[in-house]
Amino acid sequence: MNSAQMKAVVYTKYGSPDVLKLKEVEKPSIRENEVLVKVDAASLNAADWHLLRADPFVARFFIGLLKPKYKILGADIAGRVEAVGRDVKQFKPGDEVFGELSQCGWGGFAEYARAHEDALALKPAKLTFEAAAAVPLAALTALQALRDIGQIQAGQKVLVNGASGGVGTFAVQIAKAFGAEVTGVCSTGKIAMVRSMGADHVVDYTYDDFTKNGQHYDLIIAANGYHSITDYERALSPGGIYVMTGGSGKQMFQAMLMGPLISMTGSKKMRSLSMKSNKKDLITIKELLEAGKVVPLIDRRYPLSELAEAIRYLEAGHAKGKIIITM
Repeated sequence: MNSAQMKAVVYTKYGSPDVLKLKEVEKPSIRENEVLVKVDAASLNAADWHLLRADPFVARFFIGLLKPKYKILGADIAGRVEAVGRDVKQFKPGDEVFGELSQCGWGGFAEYARAHEDALALKPAKLTFEAAAAVPLAALTALQALRDIGQIQAGQKVLVNGASGGVGTFAVQIAKAFGAEVTGVCSTGKIAMVRSMGADHVVDYTYDDFTKNGQHYDLIIAANGYHSITDYERALSPGGIYVMTGGSGKQMFQAMLMGPLISMTGSKKMRSLSMKSNKKDLITIKELLEAGKVVPLIDRRYPLSELAEAIRYLEAGHAKGKIIITM
């Protein structure tokens, strides 16, 4: 491999993880306000397999109708700055950084990635590259769902459905940092982990349906699960807010189509989140990490060459925290 090339996992058509291929490709070139990062670690998110499969189908209107607009998946990275554009003021070669690339053309599952300087922040010194790579997209999603859409307040009763997944593990910890009383919903084998993150209560969904047990919540974050929007409405307190951050295509359409109608006809608000990556929120997350209020939880690590297998594991829905891709 010559110095102008790198290894990357590429896909040129939509489909299962089988369409992913490890190849040698050209290193990214950077513009004046961009940074080239030598990637030490990346992490998987549900967004990666949604992009891979073009699921839901309507996503094709944004990511490429017949074939992928972006050939390399991966939003979350951590690594060292290799080079900077002439207008970059915040970083220099050698800086250890982490960041989120969904608004920079993706590209994290490669030895090098390019990013706008505002998509990156200096890595917390006490975090490994793997731990830092686990953070950006999921933590930013959790933060914006709780603070911006959910309008979380100290003392509120907050429920996180999907508390053991990528977004859920951050949502539980960030909600606790805001002073909420947090209930996490997960399966039997993950109860101890969710408690260890600070959840005040844990509901085992294999035995108990939180939408039917008579409990009510001021804020519900739906990071996963397959309840209907009317189930969530029943579990909300008057004036409560439901925020959909992930789940099945059916759930997404319900939140977009039925959510506004329910919100208009009663005191309960049904919302969905479209995460917007930004420097200010990434710094907020960095401060929570440095204060020890948020700790990334890593389930498994896979080398870049086994990305397809890592995505299969994520799609199976059994991950406890984040899945890391190492270079």
